[in-house]
Amino acid sequence: MEFPPIARVRQSVPQPRVDDVPGTVRRLIRESRIADRVPAGGRVAVGVGSRGINTIFVIARAAIDELKAMGFNPFIVAAMGSHGGNTSEGQRELLAEYGITPDRLGVEVKTDMETTVIGTSPIGLPIHFDNNALAADGIVLLNRVKPHTDFTSEFESGILKMMVIGLGKREGASQIHKLGLTGMREVLPAVGKFLIKNTPFALGLAILENAKDEPAEIVPVDPDTILDVEPGLLRRARELMGRLPFDQIDVLVVGEIGKNYSGAGMDPNVIGRLMVETMPDFDRPKVTRLAVLDVSEESHGNIVGVGFADLAAERIVEKMDPEPFRINVLTSCFLERARIPITLPTDREVLRVCLETCWRITPDEARVVFIPNTLEVDHLWVSPALKGDVEAHPHLGFETDFRPIPLDATGTLDQESLFPHSVRGRRSSGAYVTA
Repeated sequence: MEFPPIARVRQSVPQPRVDDVPGTVRRLIRESRIADRVPAGGRVAVGVGSRGINTIFVIARAAIDELKAMGFNPFIVAAMGSHGGNTSEGQRELLAEYGITPDRLGVEVKTDMETTVIGTSPIGLPIHFDNNALAADGIVLLNRVKPHTDFTSEFESGILKMMVIGLGKREGASQIHKLGLTGMREVLPAVGKFLIKNTPFALGLAILENAKDEPAEIVPVDPDTILDVEPGLLRRARELMGRLPFDQIDVLVVGEIGKNYSGAGMDPNVIGRLMVETMPDFDRPKVTRLAVLDVSEESHGNIVGVGFADLAAERIVEKMDPEPFRINVLTSCFLERARIPITLPTDREVLRVCLETCWRITPDEARVVFIPNTLEVDHLWVSPALKGDVEAHPHLGFETDFRPIPLDATGTLDQESLFPHSVRGRRSSGAYVTA
């Protein structure tokens, strides 16, 4: 089969950006009411999660430095539910990948999994909360606010969710997830309201990112305002997030899935597939055939999200670590996304079968799109069938002519040459650092 050629396209949607991230973080903490809520010299638990927030080390260090300057005694607490294989060691390793270590921050990093039951949810389930955070004099949470990958509601990914699920550890996350959509939409906000009143939560810094994975805004939220403020921040984050610019795609090829790109491995808001039992997919984009070629190193064999795909390269399953994959999927209670798609030995075979089954008579008719992952979509490669769409779009422009798909002698796609500035490209060149 002769594959259609591809050309590189750039999305250039205007994006707001926080220029001085550490200065902004320090100012927001200094101007907050934390001094009214935490006694002088008090211990402050600074919650950091497992999401791939690009500037999390810079934000965490600035927060730690300012809290010290104000006379507090801060430490880091892992706020990531059951991630990291549901072990203290696994969560410590995840934080270390972002530079969140005692040596680099000059404070303790606590990743213990023990919790205390401090109440009962509206449906009668126990409310678990991290022991280290509960024993602190104050809690400061650092988290991104963005549309969730599993559901839509007033509160999705954000400060409230980090408090309920992140600091709930395995048991707290399980109590919410076990009820599926009801747990996320109804029980999570109710438990969050309880925790605001019954824990030393003092301040949250809500990070809103632009389509380039940079901080667009950093907004302080405190116990008095979080329930009113966070829904508006979520709406703003939805407007800012990167998306695919086409309503219909015949073949979408995703270079890597990974927990560092999305909690779901691939962001459903980008690919248009929700894959949640009993729920319909999104209105756009409509993707006929979706293929994934690899899993990121940062995922440590957790191939969650592979079930979004119709076809996959065999290397993904070969790299799977069953234990964290199983724990993550079973804790989420969204099993559809864990189904293993048809796997093929090479990227060339994956592309061939995609083109043969995408409902087009000939390959040259296929609307084909390549992206490195679902987080970095400012650059993409497209086939000639999308030329008219690109030229008609006000924020799209061609950066190259059309050229053959770069497949080597083994049938492997050269992702690094297609996307040199992606996480994978920078990792391969040695330029990728987490902090």
